[in-house]
Amino acid sequence: MMPEPAGRTSRDALVTWTNVIYLLHAFSLLTGILGAATVIGAFLVGWPSIIAVILNYLKRSDVRGTWLESHFLWQIRTFWFGLLWVSLCVIFVIATLGIGILVAWLPLGVITIWFIYRIARGWLALNERRPMYA
Repeated sequence: MMPEPAGRTSRDALVTWTNVIYLLHAFSLLTGILGAATVIGAFLVGWPSIIAVILNYLKRSDVRGTWLESHFLWQIRTFWFGLLWVSLCVIFVIATLGIGILVAWLPLGVITIWFIYRIARGWLALNERRPMYA
């Protein structure tokens, strides 16, 4: 197991921060599921997820060298890889002059499920005090 953080922020406070970040991402997902937005749209451009990623970067140095660092990396990668996959779908739709929208629904659905899986799996591991392995 990795050592505890040796800074001004205690381990419990960092676990709380990590929970808050998962909560913000989950709130974005829920907004997409229950609201007029799509899950992907709410996750990538909704204010909760954007705030979550900013918090990841602001608190990243505090968790460096601890088991929580793996959760921060997991959260950051979820956001940026999701943005990459969605961007590729959009480029495909544009490149096919809109015809690709019929085909793009399948990968966008897979990305939606992937977002939900990543947030749920990460949050469950955090609550069990386990690091994440990509």
